[in-house]
Amino acid sequence: MRAAFGQYAVLAFPAQQLSGDDHLNFARHFGPLETNLMATLGETARVREEIADVANLDPSGRVWEKDSRLRLFRMGNRLWHTDSSFKAPTAYASMLYARSIPPIGGHTEFADLRAAYAALPDVTQRRLDGLVAHHSLMYSRAKLGFTEFTERERLAFAPLRRPLVRTLPESGVKSLYIASHIGRIEGMEDEEAAELLRELTAHATQRQFVYTHRWRVGDLVMWDNRCTMHRGTEFDDTRWPRDMQRATTADAPDAFGVMEEASTVTAEY
Repeated sequence: MRAAFGQYAVLAFPAQQLSGDDHLNFARHFGPLETNLMATLGETARVREEIADVANLDPSGRVWEKDSRLRLFRMGNRLWHTDSSFKAPTAYASMLYARSIPPIGGHTEFADLRAAYAALPDVTQRRLDGLVAHHSLMYSRAKLGFTEFTERERLAFAPLRRPLVRTLPESGVKSLYIASHIGRIEGMEDEEAAELLRELTAHATQRQFVYTHRWRVGDLVMWDNRCTMHRGTEFDDTRWPRDMQRATTADAPDAFGVMEEASTVTAEY
């Protein structure tokens, strides 16, 4: 399984019947478990703290209201992103399990950032070498117009520094490391950085680099956050329940060396 994961970066296991303990016990084979954002912020959640709730359900299990804060916050999952690039340590493997799905839509798309990097012109690869980006959950949510963060959230999501290109230690393969969580690139004006990110995201999400998973109940899909991006596709999220639960393991604490230190720059809107 590890060999397949290293080669493909996205693996799908259909028709599973997993309890919460089963899900977490499987995930533990791939490293220490993250805690979810609700637990980090001390808020009420409908799932245990080691599970990220990727559902359109409120803490009581009801489909959320259109104007709920929780819905507006989680709409960021429809942007191309990499799990926990804004955390220290960042994420390694994510394992998403489908407990209920809508009748239409709600797929998940995955982009292979290794293949995308390899397909870049040499001049672009050289341009990216050594560039450092600032990642924060506040940056991705601001792109959707969500800027009402509490002081506790602003402290929890302070920007962190990450390279735009990283090398996978077990293979030596280079990969882009981009996400909607990026707000700034060091040494660039904001407009120039935003344009570069748009170009890289458009390049990396071309059809030849993307796999679309069409969910069935019981599917478990795992992916390598170090070298992929993903996003959820639209569905009628105020009508149909979509109960998806994710276990995520942390990458090596020293994956970026000194870049694990928080940036002194604060996210501003």
